[in-house]
Amino acid sequence: MKKMTKWLSALMMGGALILGGCSGDSGSEKVIGVSLQNFSDEFRTYILDAMEEEEKKHPDIEFVYADAQNDSSTQKGDIETFIARGVDAIIFTPVDTVAAVDIVDTVNAADIPLIVLNQTFDGAEKAAAYVGSESIESGILQMEEVAKLLGGKGNVAIMNGTTGHEAEIKRTEGNKQIIEENPDIQVVKEGTANWVRPEGLELMENWLQTGEKIDAVVANNDEMALGAIMALEAEGKLENTVVAGIDATPAALDMMKEGKLDVTVFQDATGQGKASIETAVKAANGEDVEDAIIPYQLVVPENVDEFIKKYE
Repeated sequence: MKKMTKWLSALMMGGALILGGCSGDSGSEKVIGVSLQNFSDEFRTYILDAMEEEEKKHPDIEFVYADAQNDSSTQKGDIETFIARGVDAIIFTPVDTVAAVDIVDTVNAADIPLIVLNQTFDGAEKAAAYVGSESIESGILQMEEVAKLLGGKGNVAIMNGTTGHEAEIKRTEGNKQIIEENPDIQVVKEGTANWVRPEGLELMENWLQTGEKIDAVVANNDEMALGAIMALEAEGKLENTVVAGIDATPAALDMMKEGKLDVTVFQDATGQGKASIETAVKAANGEDVEDAIIPYQLVVPENVDEFIKKYE
């Protein structure tokens, strides 16, 4: 996974992969634990790359990374391991927004500053800080552009991420907020593809088999949108279907350059990863910290080159 192969150690703890980041020797004064939903999601690989790069500025701090593998009980165990170790701060991206409330309470009870990264939830305000974007904003930006491309009317299919994830809830909420403002736009299909391309492909294939007219596919992330593109292209229906994603990953930007993806929304993975490390280091050193809100940006064919340059 990108630069993660450079990290120094890997062992199994509590059923999750724990990776020791690039840090000083074992006598490091401070330790920061990082628990993420999973390490395999493409967007999160860019967050991880940015975190690794930023942590190089702090050779006196040890960073320990845990992959929850999309399992809330695994994440709970990882957090408990961090607490038992006596880490000085914790960064986490919640697997489940309901279970996350208990994690906040547990970490607060241990008097360890907690930085919530990338996904907020009811109760996150009790953490030391939130670093990320406002998910509903991405759904609004995305659907506003789709509505514009449709001329304010048409049949829309919505591909949701994993049920219960904050981004799935809020991005779809943002979509439907704009749809409500456009009475001639109808949601004719809605289903879950769990953030991944193969499930996006399968879901789109199933929708196409019903024969119902679909004018636009609006996906909670780029990977699902790319799966939809594969299915639409195979059936010769891509040219007449608007496809929209969120994240503006390199693969998605390539598809936009090829004229296959119409809309995406840039979520600044580098900015989030960098800011999460900066915030956690301050918290570990006893400094006051505050939320870092990083805005989304609409990406369309007219400005796609600007965002491609961000990955160069």
